[in-house]
This record gives sequence, structure tokens and C-alpha cells, in this order.
Amino acid sequence: MYPCSNPELVAAVSEAGGIGIVQPISLTYVHGHEFREGLRLIRRLTSKPVGMNALIEQSSKTYRERMERWIDVALEEGVRFFVTSLGNPRWVVDRVAPLRGVVYHDVTERKWAEKGRDAGVHGLVAVNDRAGGHAGRLSAEALFDELGGFGLPALCAGGIGNERDFVRALSLGYAGAQLGTRFIATPECRASEAYKQAIVAAGERDVVLTERLTGVPVAVLDTPSVRRLGLTAGPFARLMLRGRRTKHWIRTIYALRSLWALKRGLLRNSPERDYWQAGRSVAGIDAVEPAGEIVRRFAEAWRAAAE
Repeated sequence: MYPCSNPELVAAVSEAGGIGIVQPISLTYVHGHEFREGLRLIRRLTSKPVGMNALIEQSSKTYRERMERWIDVALEEGVRFFVTSLGNPRWVVDRVAPLRGVVYHDVTERKWAEKGRDAGVHGLVAVNDRAGGHAGRLSAEALFDELGGFGLPALCAGGIGNERDFVRALSLGYAGAQLGTRFIATPECRASEAYKQAIVAAGERDVVLTERLTGVPVAVLDTPSVRRLGLTAGPFARLMLRGRRTKHWIRTIYALRSLWALKRGLLRNSPERDYWQAGRSVAGIDAVEPAGEIVRRFAEAWRAAAE
């Protein structure tokens, strides 16, 4: 959850019984921790399991080498749950499975699930059309149906803002859920108060998809800055994104720019100047609440529904 996953938030989710996920660029670039020391800070806050997000797109050799080092450090510090996205997860599986690590891979449709299965992942994160960040195109129901037959557990990612959404996802057959937007509106998250209150006040129609951040649609709140800049990439960027040789180059430029823009937007009370990521789960969020209370309430709701 770039850029919102600060150590205090990760630890609070794990301490309550979820699995807080460390995002390494967020931990180091946004929140200023050396990666190993950031993991150790989380360990001082909770003894419960935590996970790591590995965004593994082949953007550059330097980035790949850095991600390899981060994964090695995470393994050395006891992390055994990994979520991969935007690339072939085979090398991550090969690295962590011998140490009894578990890899779940982000997918938005069946063909990516097939690639994940063939790479040896242990589970799938099914990113639907209500997710924040890079949302999928299918509903939670349609995506679950499309992922049938793989023999892998799937987590529902997108549209889960309250315990009713959580119970519904598990009732569909999902093994669990991955939440992002819901945990921004918590005291533990370092996001600005304006960002948190904007999530609480927003409805589904206040979430739009913009290509101006990364070159592909990203779910954000419809702030004055988004309306001013527009939602579609320019003609030059579109041309570059279609080229087999140029798409990685332009995506790298977009990625670097978006890292800076989202970091700046996290901490400033400035919807007139910043992007604020959010999924359509905002419709179910009506208060800023402690992360641990959210986890416990969701778990209690599922236990009650399963009785």
C-alpha cells in the first residue's frame, strides 16, 4: 500500500490478528527507515507475523537487484509471507519457498493467474474493479468464477470497506481479503487528516481512474488537482506505452514521478495540488478508526456469520 504503510500501521494490523504488509519503497523512501531497521522497528511493536509486498516489474536491472536485496533481508528478519505483483513471480518463489516462505500473486484475470500458478505461487490476490491503485476490470464475483479450477486459495482485493463487505467476500468463496483504503482512515496511518477525512466523506462516485500517475488507470479520489490535470495520458505517452521497446522506459519515468507525487500527497492537506489513492470501498467507510478495532470487528462479523 504505497505510500501509506508506515511501520506503526503494519504492526497494528498484525497485532490484531491480520497480516500487516510492508511495502519496501514506502518504508524507505516515504517514511525514512533503512529497510532492515524498519523491519526491526515493526518487530519491536509486534511479535505477530508480517508480510512484504514485492513489486517485481522488470523496469531496470538496478531495481531488480534492490528488490532481491530487500527480499533477502526480509527473509533474514523472519518474514515468510510475500505478495508479488506486475511481473513473473518465479524468482521470488524460488528464493523464499526453500525457507518455508509463502507467495501470493496479484492477478486481475485468468491469464495472469495461470502464469502465477505455473511459477509456483501458493495463492492469488484477486484484484477486482473496486480496488484502489491499479484496479482490475472484473467484479469480485466474476473474478472468483474466472479463477476457479486452479486449486489455489484466493484473496479478495477491492471494495471491502466494512464488515458486511468482508463477510460477503468470504461467502463468495474467497479465503480472505486484502484491504488498503480502509486502513488509510486510521489513527496509525501517517496520512494527512484531510486525506483521511476525504476517504470518510467519499462515495463510490468520488473515485475515478486516472492515467496521469503511472500511464495506466489508477483509482484516486476526484480532487481538484485530478480534475485540473485530467484523467488520460497524453498522445506522446500513449505512443510510447504501445511500443515494445519504449513501454518499459516510459513506465519507469511514470513510476519515478508517481513515487514523488504520492509521497508528497500523503502528508499534505492539499487536495488542490495532490493525488490521493483510494478504492471504491470508500462507500463503506464512515469513520477514522483504530486499525486493530477494524481487524477485530471484521473477524467477529465472520465468526457470527459462520455460526
